[in-house]
Amino acid sequence: MTKNSNIKSKRIIVVAVVVIIVLAIIKQSIVVIPTGYTGVKSIFGQVSKQSMPNGINFKIPFVEKVTKVNTKQQDDYFEGQIWSETSDMTEIYYDQITVTYQILPDKASWIVSNVTNYRDALVNATSVSSAVKEASRQLDSKNATNRGKIEPLVLQSLQDSLDKKYGDQVVTIDRVVIGDANFEESYNEAIASRQKAQIEAEQQAIENQKAIDKATADAKVKTTQAQADADAAVIEAQGQADANKLLNDSITDKTLKQQYLDKWNGELPKVTSGSDVIVGMDDLGSSDSSGAD
Repeated sequence: MTKNSNIKSKRIIVVAVVVIIVLAIIKQSIVVIPTGYTGVKSIFGQVSKQSMPNGINFKIPFVEKVTKVNTKQQDDYFEGQIWSETSDMTEIYYDQITVTYQILPDKASWIVSNVTNYRDALVNATSVSSAVKEASRQLDSKNATNRGKIEPLVLQSLQDSLDKKYGDQVVTIDRVVIGDANFEESYNEAIASRQKAQIEAEQQAIENQKAIDKATADAKVKTTQAQADADAAVIEAQGQADANKLLNDSITDKTLKQQYLDKWNGELPKVTSGSDVIVGMDDLGSSDSSGAD
């Protein structure tokens, strides 16, 4: 290999090294902050209060370090039963809790400066457990498993706790979802027994009411029938009375004599005694004769 070749090779190596160094410097000087994140610069561990917006940003290479803080809505899932009690001292547990929260972008620098391992420690299991227990004590057994009531209370309790710990408008709790809530087994058994007894009592009440309704209906039918019989008897008696009166009004001496004649065979009695009186034909017909004059 000639001397010129060696010089040329060295130059190529130097140029390559320089290019690599330049590329490295350029890479270290440019940082891209994706949408939904906020960049936080630090120099030798000292966090800058000024944050980086989304897009391409520049920094001092090898000196400034940029931490990308997720400021989008994010979920933390907490699995494991959290035991507590209701306002009426009934033991209850909650499980499978999901907390949706968001770090305020302008607080990203403060979070990086003041919260160690903020990705895991910002909303942790201890704070969630405390919020759940505080919320459950505000509800009785009837409402403690109602998600529409317990979840807003847990959210508010957790938000208040984080505000006291980190300050207002640092972390916002957007939603709390509780996957499971149940009572101690003995309480569930007592509830089941009470429900069974209540159902039986309600069924018995229905049967009793049916019996009362039937008895009332039967009595009403009997009363109606008795009244109808009484009315019929009165009508029958009145009719008989009217008939008797009409009959009495129609009976006279003339009608009696006529009835006698209609039934007489024309023969006079052959034997008389005592005060028996034989009525002559003239007497029987005298009424007609006198009536004719």
